[in-house]
Amino acid sequence: MSNPVQKNKEYKKFIVDSRLQYFKPHATRIEKTFAEEISSSLGRNLKSIPPKFFYDKKGSDLFEKICSVLEYYPTRTEISILQKLKTELSLFLDGDFRLVELGSGSSTKTRLLLDFLTASQKTTEYFPIDISEILAESSEELLNDYKNLSITGIIDTYEGGLEFLKTYDDKKNLIIFLGSSFGNFSPVDGYKFLEKIFSTMKPGDLFLIGLDLVKDTSILESAYNDSKGITAKFNLNVLSRINDELDADFNLENFSHYAVYNEKDQRIEMYLKSLTEQSVIISKSDLELKLQKDELIHTEYSHKYRLSQIHDLLDDVGFELKHTWLDDKKYFSLTLVSKN
Repeated sequence: MSNPVQKNKEYKKFIVDSRLQYFKPHATRIEKTFAEEISSSLGRNLKSIPPKFFYDKKGSDLFEKICSVLEYYPTRTEISILQKLKTELSLFLDGDFRLVELGSGSSTKTRLLLDFLTASQKTTEYFPIDISEILAESSEELLNDYKNLSITGIIDTYEGGLEFLKTYDDKKNLIIFLGSSFGNFSPVDGYKFLEKIFSTMKPGDLFLIGLDLVKDTSILESAYNDSKGITAKFNLNVLSRINDELDADFNLENFSHYAVYNEKDQRIEMYLKSLTEQSVIISKSDLELKLQKDELIHTEYSHKYRLSQIHDLLDDVGFELKHTWLDDKKYFSLTLVSKN
């Protein structure tokens, strides 16, 4: 199958060498989207900033630091499951698979799967999809460590990358969505996103998704209010990004990080709280933002799940359940499904 991606005028193709290429939307398209979305989300009565905008270079670096703090259990817990999973994954793989990752970040967890795939396949292709520029940097590091690996990356939204994948070629894909990023979606948007993944997949493709499980409130709230204050810096950094890229004048000292668990809706809710009555100009969004003291700007939901909810959700979309792996404390889950 020919690759229509190369003819897409909204993207610029970068060829680093024979083993690494990536595609990136033109800068004007990115800026327009960012400005429009910020204008829309902050222009409402209930103000919000989409969590995908956390991940500029500084935001991605801060998130990597969050993953190593004591209170933030999801990353190390998921790694422990992946270490167990990779020895069992061969039972579900029929032939060679391309590894497609949504939200690759620094690819730390990806290596556990690449260790297995590159050892069992003559050549392995890795297709990372990430909105952050860190993708290009981490890709070059992976190529140094895996000599039979080639990488085609997409620096774009998940939806954009999945559209690339849909018509890319006929090779079987193992799509992975690690971390607990799916929990950032509302239930309605999450269902639509799973439908998007399902529609992208060919018969025989596999999808592995990481989901955080319901647990004690104190454990959940501590994970999003770490004692070193790194999550607070991560949350506030999105205002710095708006200042830099959209010519805004947020004073970060006038805001604080606020995160709480909503037991009824099974989700962590993360906000930026205005510490004073204030006015902010966002020039490129053509917006004057007026905030009252203690007014909240919503920045993220992180939904938590019960196993029965996970299986019902995936089944409703049309996936066939293959296996679910858990850690010893049953804090986190990785579920493998197929499209038949």
